[in-house]
Amino acid sequence: MQKTTNIDSTKKFTELFSRLSSNSADKQKRTIEEINEMIIEMNEKDSNLIFTKELFDKMDKMIEEKEICLENAFVLLKSIGCWNVLKNVHDYSFRGSSLNQRFKKMIIEEELKKEEKNEKLLVDLFECFILLNFCFPLNSLSICVPCLLKSSSNKEENKEAQTEVEVALLALSGAGYCKLDKELFLDEIKEIIEYHQEHHNLTRIAYQSAWMFLIKRIIFENSLEEIIVNELHFAREARRELEELSKCVDGKRKEGWKGGKETKEELLLMKWIETLLVYFRHCKLWNEDFADLINSLVQVFRIAKDNHREISGECINVLEEAARNRSVTVDDLLRSGAVDVFLEEIHKSTMNDRITIKSLEFIYNISNRLKKEDDERKEAKRKITKRNIYEKMEEEGYEDTIFCFKRMLYFLCMNYEHRMACNVSYYFVNV
Repeated sequence: MQKTTNIDSTKKFTELFSRLSSNSADKQKRTIEEINEMIIEMNEKDSNLIFTKELFDKMDKMIEEKEICLENAFVLLKSIGCWNVLKNVHDYSFRGSSLNQRFKKMIIEEELKKEEKNEKLLVDLFECFILLNFCFPLNSLSICVPCLLKSSSNKEENKEAQTEVEVALLALSGAGYCKLDKELFLDEIKEIIEYHQEHHNLTRIAYQSAWMFLIKRIIFENSLEEIIVNELHFAREARRELEELSKCVDGKRKEGWKGGKETKEELLLMKWIETLLVYFRHCKLWNEDFADLINSLVQVFRIAKDNHREISGECINVLEEAARNRSVTVDDLLRSGAVDVFLEEIHKSTMNDRITIKSLEFIYNISNRLKKEDDERKEAKRKITKRNIYEKMEEEGYEDTIFCFKRMLYFLCMNYEHRMACNVSYYFVNV
């Protein structure tokens, strides 16, 4: 059935795309609207069959022969690129196409103009380039980033303006990791986030994209942590978004994430979870809101665990990453319910190897955090936390379950996680 669906989708797309070269600009717009509606419904298998180098080469030829106007080509290409970013699909077919080379050349030509530059054209070119290449045009950073941030700062409330802002922020968030001078982006992105916090002018995906763009910069600029954590209150904002979006997830649907079409809210929830993964991986500044944020993630996991394997799996990844993060205290993990999640999962007879190793790694990271302290006050607190952890394990029957894993632990360590210590179970049984 899935194979038939892929064939039908490819055929329908090909038919719609073939109309473009024989239509007027206005008719092209209407056809592109149909194509865009189809793109929204696509899955990754469809995209692999349709969004090929040959397709982008064909579009380049159509632009060259004026069979499609540049404005309409931009609309279609942005739709494809936004779909890639929203569904976290990285298809590099565009990179090797003649259309990519055309856009590179157009960007350079526009930048070299001595007279006033066409900012609208540059924004369109930058957005298409980033959304389809998943990276910034490195030689154009000093123009590209301010240009897109300016487009993102549009405070008009009409739908067209909101869409333009959303696409610009999606492009910025999807560009991957690249070192940028703070002067290129910090004041502008702070203003965008703060203005939304007060006026709620951005779409939900635009707001998430603004955060993702900023948080990715932590890797190159540690001073951003103070702004993200204590000035812009990321943990508080992310918690609210998780709580709102989780209300839209149907935890009882019969079809799992892989089997059915995900909703817009589910896609956005995945994007926020992805943002949290980057956040806990790179942000080392503690905040009192951590436990509440992690608790919200735990609640998302519980809603999604039976029927949304992609969502629940990513929640596990973030929780395990939080345990690695030394700025997240063991008390945070205990109070938030994260410890309960892993103890419940490791107690199941139906666990897969990946969840097993994530659970054991989580426990291993906690064990490293509970080593004896030289400072008397810290040592007293450590003993209390350690006792609370032990009581939780005892309550869940963990010490019985751990022996089931003891014999397979060496195998798992060798095949999945080389950093895992082989005496993890011994440590906890004898805590």
